[in-house]
Amino acid sequence: MLDPEYSQQRLFNALTEDKGSAEPLPTAKTETAQEMGAYAEHASEGMTEDGSRWHLKAHNQLVRLLCSIVKLPSSRSYKTKDKMSYTIQSGDTFWAIAQKLGVSVDALQAANPGVNPSLLQIGQTINLPGGGNNNGGDKPSPPPSGGIVGATGGSNGGGDFVPYSGPASAYPDPSQWASYTFLWAQNSRLMLLNSSPHEVDLIHRAIETVSASSGVDVRCILVIIVQESGGNVRVGSTNNGVHNPGLMQSHNGVSFNPADPEGSILQMVRDGTEGTRHGDGLKQLLARYGNYYEAFRGYNSGSVNKGDLNDPVGATGNYVQKAANRLMGHSWAGM
Repeated sequence: MLDPEYSQQRLFNALTEDKGSAEPLPTAKTETAQEMGAYAEHASEGMTEDGSRWHLKAHNQLVRLLCSIVKLPSSRSYKTKDKMSYTIQSGDTFWAIAQKLGVSVDALQAANPGVNPSLLQIGQTINLPGGGNNNGGDKPSPPPSGGIVGATGGSNGGGDFVPYSGPASAYPDPSQWASYTFLWAQNSRLMLLNSSPHEVDLIHRAIETVSASSGVDVRCILVIIVQESGGNVRVGSTNNGVHNPGLMQSHNGVSFNPADPEGSILQMVRDGTEGTRHGDGLKQLLARYGNYYEAFRGYNSGSVNKGDLNDPVGATGNYVQKAANRLMGHSWAGM
């Protein structure tokens, strides 16, 4: 059988080369793909087996015939010697590309370690992982092995709600926050009220993956998810002049896709943490303000009264206060 990669290269060469002047036509009949492949090889050299020149018209007819049975490479996704690449189009995200091409978002990110998925540019070329999606259907990708900020250390957590107020310096220092292990156990129970165990497991893995890639404390990603959606993957979007969808109610990011739970959950967490092309995430806000509490206020309100983080600035007054209590592992009615 005609080898697809071999024939694609031969056909591409044949399409782009000038075959010269008229000579006798070959008499052999191309009845099989294997035979046509042999003729394509000679066509690329402009010669038949007996050394006679091909007529340009005959060459073009052969190329058209072969093109009808062998698909040439696309201008958007094409194979080089060792890997596939893809050119970013308008509206593309890693999640959308993964859906179109049958790969996982994790695999796409691993193939492009230097690319920020939230800052893709039209015309940019990225690498594609080989072999499609090997994650075994609903089997989630493994969490990253290291580099998760905030995954170790922390206090035992617990206690009642504390009405924190004032500037960031009046809020608990991160060294006092509860451990990630404690916070996950506490908040995953809340997530299970609206999301399935499998979906909660995907949220867990997505939080750790994005923490490792963004440098944002894994505990902060977790508490903002709970703050914004309660960990409900099907949460509705809000719109107060800006479309805010998904687990973290990000700035015009993606929503849950039941056809691709792993990819869409990861992208929802990535949109809220690393931002979208439409607005900042926790990573950008932390870099701007220099501390998590002001970053939380900026995430909720878009602006910050640094002297009073309970100033809603048009949004939710106790947003930072509740986030701080969650980070401490405190419990209260209706949390």
